Amino acid sequence: MTDDRAGARERIAERIVGREHELELVLTAEWGVPFVFVEGNADLTPARLVGHHNPAMVLKQDYGAETFVDGPLVEAMREGAFLYIEEFNRAPEDTLNTLLTAMADRRIAVPRVGVVQAADGFRVVASMNPFDNVGTTRLATSVADRFNRIVIDYQDEEAERAITALRSGIEAGRLVEDAVAVTRATREHEAVRQGSSVRGAIDTALVVHELRALRGIGDGDEEAYRAAVLDGMLVALSGRIHLDDAAEATPEQVLREIWEDRFLLEPARAEPG
Repeated sequence: MTDDRAGARERIAERIVGREHELELVLTAEWGVPFVFVEGNADLTPARLVGHHNPAMVLKQDYGAETFVDGPLVEAMREGAFLYIEEFNRAPEDTLNTLLTAMADRRIAVPRVGVVQAADGFRVVASMNPFDNVGTTRLATSVADRFNRIVIDYQDEEAERAITALRSGIEAGRLVEDAVAVTRATREHEAVRQGSSVRGAIDTALVVHELRALRGIGDGDEEAYRAAVLDGMLVALSGRIHLDDAAEATPEQVLREIWEDRFLLEPARAEPG
C-alpha cells in the first residue's frame, strides 16, 4: 500500500469505529474507482436504473443518443465507476436482472441508443439487508453468483460503546454502558426475531440523558435513574425490535423484561463503577 493509500485509509478510519477488517477488504477491492450511488427500493425500476429519453427533446428531434438521459447504471459504465446500490435486495427482481448483462458482458443494449460498453473499472457494489426482512427479496442464483460477499455482523460491545458515546456526545460511562447493554440484549431475547442496531443505544442514551435533566435526577438517585432508563428504552427501542410471529408478548413487555434482568435480577452489573 502506497503512502497515499495508507493516508487515505487512516482518514477514513478516523470516522469509523472498528470495522478495520471490512475497511481493508473494501479498499482493496475498490481502490481508486469513481462512485455512483443509487438506493434500492420498489421504485428502482429497470428504466430508472438504465436511463430514459427526455420527452421534450424527443418531440423536437425524435429518439436518438442525444435525447437519452443516463441512469446510474449507464453513467457508471461510461465513467468506469462502481455503482453502489444501497439495500440491494429491496429492489424489484426484474431490476436486478437488468444488471446481469452489464456485469457478465460489461455491455448493455439501450433501445434507440445502441450498445454501451463499460469502461475499465466498472463494477457493482451493493449492501444487503438480512434475508426475510420486510420488503426484501432473495437473490436469484444468477445474480448472487456475480458477487463477492463480505458479511458484516454487529460490532462488539466495546466498539458499540465507543459509537454510542461518539454519536450521542455523552461521555462514556455508566449511561452509555447501560444503553448498549440493553440494546444488545434485544438481539438475544427468545421472543425477538430482529433486535435493535446500535442506533437504539444512541437514542436510548440521549433520551435518558434528557430525562435525567428534566427530572433533576442526581448521580445518587438510583431508583429514579433506573426508572428513566426504562422510559428511555420504551421510547427508543420499542419501534426498533421485531418480535417472532409466535411471540405472545408485546415489545414493551420484552423491554421491561430486559430492563428487569439488567437492573433488578443482576443489580451488581448495573451499579455505578
